[in-house]
Amino acid sequence: MFKTLKSDINAVMERDPAARNKLEVFFLYSGFKAVRSHRKANWFFRHNLKFIARWISQRSRHKTGVEIHPGATIGKGLFIDHGMGVVIGETTIIGDNCTIYQNVTLGGTGKDTGKRHPTLGNNVLVGSGAKVLGPFRVGDNARIAAGAVVLSEIPANATAVGVPARVVKVNGIRSETLDQIHVSDPVALALCNLEHKIDVLQKEIDRIKDEKNNDS
Repeated sequence: MFKTLKSDINAVMERDPAARNKLEVFFLYSGFKAVRSHRKANWFFRHNLKFIARWISQRSRHKTGVEIHPGATIGKGLFIDHGMGVVIGETTIIGDNCTIYQNVTLGGTGKDTGKRHPTLGNNVLVGSGAKVLGPFRVGDNARIAAGAVVLSEIPANATAVGVPARVVKVNGIRSETLDQIHVSDPVALALCNLEHKIDVLQKEIDRIKDEKNNDS
């Protein structure tokens, strides 16, 4: 657990430019406190001491504004930035080195039993206000844009944008600058492509008109 907490602190230091030192992160960062409390609660949950596990998680919720069910499985290096309003369901699985912003929900749809919540791969970023709902997988290195509502599987190295979310490939390569705003929008790309084609056609029409005028 000590190694995992060390990874959690390092994740904040690497990904938050406002973090000045590790002591500040340990004592003052609500997202880190929530993850730290969850690791204790999860230990009790796995040892069938569910009342204590739930008590720890609810106490953490009141202190941090982050609600993580003690049954959720969280890998090392999770960074919850700002944290307020984050909800993570019981059967959620989060891989290593993921980043989650405020007001994110990793929840269920109410239609499933057993595995009800999403699985995030490694190095996944979930932008502020995004909702990921259902027992599907979000692949490694995927990015979910702010405000997106994801209701189905997201491939690795892809970006999900919009409501409901659409998927955009990122050339099969992980972006080194994980960013919840500067993501590819397929609608904007299609409009730009259409505008370019219209411009080309307009130039061709103008050329034909000029040729006719010269002939006359």
